[in-house]
Order: sequence, then C-alpha cells, then structure tokens
Amino acid sequence: MIIRRRHSEDIGFQIAPMIDITWILIIFFMVTMHLTENEFSVDVALPVASAAEVPPDLNGRVVVNIDQAGNYFVGNEAMTLSQLTAHLKMRLLKYPPLKVYLRADAGIPARKTKEFYRACAESGAVEVILASFRESQN
Repeated sequence: MIIRRRHSEDIGFQIAPMIDITWILIIFFMVTMHLTENEFSVDVALPVASAAEVPPDLNGRVVVNIDQAGNYFVGNEAMTLSQLTAHLKMRLLKYPPLKVYLRADAGIPARKTKEFYRACAESGAVEVILASFRESQN
C-alpha cells in the first residue's frame, strides 16, 4: 500500500484587499463630508430660542438657507422663490416624502419665511424644521 503525503501550504493573510477597502472608505467619507459642508456653507446667523431642541433625525432633508439679504440657497446655489418651489417639487417626485430643514437668518423679515412656508406647502412638504440656537440658561 502506497501512502501519499499531502502537501501542506501555509495559509496566509492577504492584506491587499483590506488596503483596497480602506482606500474606498476614505474616498467615500471625503466625498460625503464635502457634500455635507456645502449644505451649511452659507453664512447664516441663526435665531435663539429658549425651547430649541436637536431633531432626532436630519437624514433625507432638503437644507434651505435664507441669508441676511433674504436670498434663498440650496447648497451653494442661489435660487428665486419660484426656482426653489420647482426644486422642492422635483425633490418630492424623486425622493418622497419631502422634508425640509430651514436655516434662516435671525434678521430677515417674517414675510420671507412666510413665503418659504407657502412654497413648502405648495410643493407638498410633510415636515419643515426651523434651525435655531438654544438660549443659554445663565
């Protein structure tokens, strides 16, 4: 009877696929961070409220900024009220339901926010959150 020896090979750990995945994750997080920074790049002095709370979930919201001059911005792109309404309607069609996060400057007239709320209602927004700072308890 002939006994054959099995060739044993060392089982090794492959590091190259791990490096590839690490690079992909780094690129993903860099792109995501860049997109997030664009939403909040408009300089807005938020109002102060005594009952301000951090919402539990900001994912999937359209971030709209209204600067001190009363201009509307989605990301870095300035828009008129009609362009903003069209953008919100398109967003509702692509990614329902429509939820909006408003960052309005504290010094703008109330009519600007009223126009904005009308545009949101016309576009079919189901929820609008207004950003503010919490009043200090001193």
